[in-house]
Amino acid sequence: MIQALLVDDEPKNSEILSEILRRYCPSVSVAGICADIMEAEKMLSEVQPQLIFLDVQMPGGSGFDLLDKIRHQRIEVIFVTAHNDFMLQAIRYSALDYILKPIAIPEIIDAVSRAAERLAGKQMMQQLELLLSNMQKAAPDQKIAIPHMEGYLFVQISDIMRMEARGAYTEIFGNNGKSWLVSKNIGEYEQILPDALFIRVHHAHLVNLQYVKAYHKGRGGYIEMENGSTIEVSVRRKDAFLDRFR
Repeated sequence: MIQALLVDDEPKNSEILSEILRRYCPSVSVAGICADIMEAEKMLSEVQPQLIFLDVQMPGGSGFDLLDKIRHQRIEVIFVTAHNDFMLQAIRYSALDYILKPIAIPEIIDAVSRAAERLAGKQMMQQLELLLSNMQKAAPDQKIAIPHMEGYLFVQISDIMRMEARGAYTEIFGNNGKSWLVSKNIGEYEQILPDALFIRVHHAHLVNLQYVKAYHKGRGGYIEMENGSTIEVSVRRKDAFLDRFR
């Protein structure tokens, strides 16, 4: 049985989540409910949870303030938030689980299932370290967690040259000549990577503007990258791409 701690300043939210877990996630037992970060800190040693459902924004402190207390412990965290903002961006970079309010039952079930699978490993601690590190850095200096067979690679965003769609997969090309094929579609990366650095120039191509060497005219034209590779620009995305350089 997975012992869980719920941390949310709105009691009704915790009540709903607790009932969902009772009905649909029998492997989880709610061992404690907290309304603020200070109360959660006190309950950590009493409850010794394996899983925390953590509200991101609460009066008196962010949910991230609790992470320092658990960063070296084997505890899974599922963030719960009503805000799609820069904090959620940091969570996405770290490949950590989050649930948007209002809570949807299938999302809870999926997140709990993934947490249960990860509890036996050490990857969670590394992802929390990445999240806390990214919160203190500007976007180009932040890292993103790239899934691979043994867990995750943590790659600096500014070191990613481009991405190319491979069906439901994405191939990520680094500036060091290495590439990684990951089981996420390119649209997911387009959503989370910073617009100041990356632009979708084709349904199959997402490029880092830092590495664009030249643009060659044509109906849509094509881009030449710093490493000599060329990328087609679609007709409908051509103007948006060129506008970034005007």
